[in-house]
Amino acid sequence: MVLGRVTGLYGIRGWVRIHSYTEPREALLEYDGWMLRVGKAWRAMPVAEGRRHGKSIVARFQDVDDRDAAARFLGADIAVPRQALPEAGAGRYYWADLVGLDVRHRDGRSLGTLANMLATGDHDVMVVNAPSDRANEQGREILIPFVMDRTVLQVDLAAGVIEVDWEWD
Repeated sequence: MVLGRVTGLYGIRGWVRIHSYTEPREALLEYDGWMLRVGKAWRAMPVAEGRRHGKSIVARFQDVDDRDAAARFLGADIAVPRQALPEAGAGRYYWADLVGLDVRHRDGRSLGTLANMLATGDHDVMVVNAPSDRANEQGREILIPFVMDRTVLQVDLAAGVIEVDWEWD
């Protein structure tokens, strides 16, 4: 599960700035088994130390002690094994578990596939890739608020379906 990204360098002793997707941000530091995607390859990268710093967190990887060594990780995604995450709890979901599910209107019509989730502040928003109505034409994106018991009626991970009550123009 991708939980963050290396976004910059911090100081001269090998520290990096990290944009964390966790809530709270520093919760990312609690996970063991960090993997970094550098280019197309994933590699294990243990964290030697880290802390919250303003709106981001900063960390130093094990055996990385200078700015030049840290620079090779700029732009790297940070992931942890899925089994390292706690259960989401009743009525809560990890975004990664929702992406790819079929989004269906309450009347049974498929609206498309959940392509992405957006954090907007008030509530999360589903980005649904709707199929095209015509041959040789790309589908469109539908934005649907992810508000349980209002627009989202049910999430069935086992069946791969999110049922919604949503009308659009």
